[in-house]
Amino acid sequence: MTTLFVLDVDDFRPLAEVASRDPDVVVRRRGPYLEVCASGRLIIDRNDTRCRNAVWFSSVAAIAGGRVAVWDKTRMVVEPSPPTTTESCDRQSDGVARPGAA
Repeated sequence: MTTLFVLDVDDFRPLAEVASRDPDVVVRRRGPYLEVCASGRLIIDRNDTRCRNAVWFSSVAAIAGGRVAVWDKTRMVVEPSPPTTTESCDRQSDGVARPGAA
């Protein structure tokens, strides 16, 4: 799941509104933020948002499960992060955690 968080204020709401036009995108409130979620890539066209430069380039509060692939003066593309493996941490006899130790 690719998730983009924007502060729920007048200046940033157009990003969530434009993203929500995609049927695969879900927008919901989460505290003071709008959570914009997609199972894949998020693409937001700046012209559709009508955001000024300063607003456009300061709109992202956080991203979960993805990374910014493109963020220029015309569009923002947030792609899903590749799956990662997690290393287990076990404690040795000296009490120090070491990744992958058995």
